Amino acid sequence: MIEVLATTDCPKLLHQLNTLLEQECRCQPKVQPKHLGCVGLSCFYLAIKSIEEERNVPLATDLIRISQYRFTASDLMRMEKIVLEKVCWKVTAATAFQFLQLYHSLIQESLPFERKHSLNFERLEAQLKACHCRIIFSKAKPSVLALAIIALEIQAQKCVQLTEGVECLQKHSKINGRDLTFWQELVSKCLTEYSSNKCSKPNIQKLKWIVSGRTARQLKHSYYRITHLPTIPEMVP
Repeated sequence: MIEVLATTDCPKLLHQLNTLLEQECRCQPKVQPKHLGCVGLSCFYLAIKSIEEERNVPLATDLIRISQYRFTASDLMRMEKIVLEKVCWKVTAATAFQFLQLYHSLIQESLPFERKHSLNFERLEAQLKACHCRIIFSKAKPSVLALAIIALEIQAQKCVQLTEGVECLQKHSKINGRDLTFWQELVSKCLTEYSSNKCSKPNIQKLKWIVSGRTARQLKHSYYRITHLPTIPEMVP
């Protein structure tokens, strides 16, 4: 699910979903493998509710049908309550994306005008999305992960004058130097693998959505319940 969102223009939803999943993974007891689908979809539903207007939130039944899971809407609602209780109802916790925005803006302030574009935020965000696709980064604190990405990018560009700014952010955020180095190494490894030829050429066959006959019949019947929109008249000039 996260890998799919990483390829779309839904940054808020992606990072909110990832934060919820991170909190869930750190809680006890651990999720049983058979419940992972329900947990993932309930976190996705909670993320949608937290950032979208009520009129844009899909029905639980539609979400389940599209995802092709076998549990019911009642199962989803029960799991949603369990997830909320485990994260102490803190659905809108600070995300790594928000820390990345904050740290980037603070560092930009210290840069001279001609160097404002040296630290590209879109590039940093793309690197964060790549990290979100690896389960290991669910164990990283959002602030540490964001600073690790920025520090690594500054090192790659050899911007020595910005090193002091990173150290200042590390001090104010109370981030341990050993932790920062540890996650920098993991981010570097992730980005190296992500940009390799092996990673940039996925198996197209695995990306095809193969629908079973039973699901196809269900989708076919649901199609006839969709109200067709009227044809838009064209204005003759």
